Parts: sequence; structure tokens; C-alpha cells
Amino acid sequence: MLSLGIFCASLFIFTGCCKSDLTETSERPAREFLLSGWYKEFNGTFYRDVPTENDEDGYKGAREKKHKTPHLDSNNSGTDWTATRRLPQALIIGVKKGGTRALLEFLRLHPDIRALGSEPHFFDRHYARGLNWYRSMMPKALEGQVVIEKTPRYFVTMETPGRVHSMSRDVKLIVVVRDPVTRAISDYTQIISKTPYIPAFETLAFKNHTNGEIDSLWSPLWIGMYAQHLERWLAWFPRTQIHLVSGEGLISDPAGELGKVQDFLGLQRIVTDKHFYFNKTKGFPCLKKPEGSSKPHCLGKTKGRRHALIDPGVIRTLRDFYRPHNRRFYQMAGQDFGWQ
Repeated sequence: MLSLGIFCASLFIFTGCCKSDLTETSERPAREFLLSGWYKEFNGTFYRDVPTENDEDGYKGAREKKHKTPHLDSNNSGTDWTATRRLPQALIIGVKKGGTRALLEFLRLHPDIRALGSEPHFFDRHYARGLNWYRSMMPKALEGQVVIEKTPRYFVTMETPGRVHSMSRDVKLIVVVRDPVTRAISDYTQIISKTPYIPAFETLAFKNHTNGEIDSLWSPLWIGMYAQHLERWLAWFPRTQIHLVSGEGLISDPAGELGKVQDFLGLQRIVTDKHFYFNKTKGFPCLKKPEGSSKPHCLGKTKGRRHALIDPGVIRTLRDFYRPHNRRFYQMAGQDFGWQ
């Protein structure tokens, strides 16, 4: 009897202590663990992706490193707070040099968004590796968080719409579009920054410079023919599942554009104008200082670089070329972007 009494008393003390520890953990507010937003990750328990390699936008992308992820079993609600890797519910599919990197970085401020920093190029280059490989690339996310990745090449790749549809009929698609002439010059500027001895823009843009025949298959010009690319996506997805972001709007009114994207994703408008300031040197918005950081967060040196100088006559010819393509795109989009 004495031994049994000692055993019971020990058991009581042990279970009491454990219960106290579990209660302290489980009663912590769940939102405390939703730390995927950019402000929290600098000081919080979880760490965002570390830049390691260049993506096609010239940004040092981020392959996901190990994350400290929350693991909670709430005794009160019975909810499993374990973060898992899952296929994305939203994709930023284009366009290159439209502002996709800025949009991704701005969206990462939202605590309910988990975004892959690098461009996985799954649907255009690595599709043979399978969905399990693709899922393994994604950041861990909690229930209720939206997983998102960006690869601008998706918008213009022939096979991609059908492949994305095979993954999910309900995926939400985001396209950042920009004046196609400005976009083409920006694209060329990036090209010559890596390959400085290529021919002049005017040489590459024309099949025959004498009669002004445009080479519409040259990639910097072909990408800007948005209507033909959007038409391919609309064969697989309804217009309501495709959200178009103005690249010019991301510069002039980032909070306004982000507000519409958050609505499209079904999220609360948490990223607002209080998060931005305009950097006159770079010529585009930057994020204000996060907690624990002494510097504001701007995109890399490849963003805001001075464009190559193009003959004004060539620019006028390109605007004439794109005008019918733009009108058709406006009709499909149900929106006039105001490009000249």
C-alpha cells in the first residue's frame, strides 16, 4: 500500500506538470504562429528563404532553406497547426519585366501568404519531374495560408495552361502586364547587361529596317503580344480566375494594386499604403523599415536600371505595331490599360 501511494503521488505530480506545459503552449493565440509576413520573419522564430541564385528577372532568387515551422496540437479546438508542403493555390504566371518580382515581394508582407522566392519553372522546364518534386519545392504553410509561386515564363509557354489545369482547375492566376514597348526595352536592357556585344535593339527588332517590317518572333517583342497569350489561357480557365495587375500601377499606386490582388486571393487587406514609400533614386516603391532592421527594403540593383536609348522613330513604329494587339487585349481583359 505504501508503494502504491508513492506511485500515485508521483504520477499526479508528473501529469500536473505536463498539463501545465501543454496548456501554456496550446493557449497561445494561433495568429502568433502565422509569421510568414516579411515584417515578422526578421525577428520572429521562422526565417524566410535566403537568396542564392538568379532568376530570369535578374533577381537573386531564393531556394527554400530549412524553416523552423510551428507544430501545435491545440487541446482546446483540436486543430492541428502543423505546417506542411502543398501545391500552390495561386501562380504569378507573367510577364517577364512587368513587375512580377515587386509583386511577389510586396505580397510576402501578408501573414497569410507563403511564397517561394525562386522561380521553379516546373510547368515549362521541369514538368517531367512530377508533382511530388514540385510540391517539395514549396514553402511549408499552415492551414488557411495561401501558397504561391511565380515564374513569368509560364504566360508565354504553349504547354503550360493545360499542365496547370491538370494540377488544379481552381488555381488562381495572376498576370502583371506593362506597356509592351517599355517592357521590350527593359527586356533588351537586361539582355545587354549580361551579353553586352549583341546587336543593337533596332537591328533585332526589324526583319527589314528599310520597310519597317517588325520581327514579331523576337522574344522581347513577342512576349508583349499579350492577347494571343491570354487567349491560350482562356481556353483552359475562366476569366474570373485570371487577375491582371498593371505594372505601371505597381509603381504609381502599389497599395491600390495590392489591395485588388488581396481581394482576388480572398485575403484580408493587410498590405496597405503604410507599408510603402517611393524611392526617387530607383524610381519605384520600396518597403518601409521592418521591425529590427535599420534599412528599408528595396529590390535589387537590377531593378530600376537605366534603359537603353532607343531611336524615337523606332519607338513610334513599335507603338503602331502594338496598337491593334493592345486593343484586342483590352477587349479580352475588360480593362483599358492606357498604353499609347
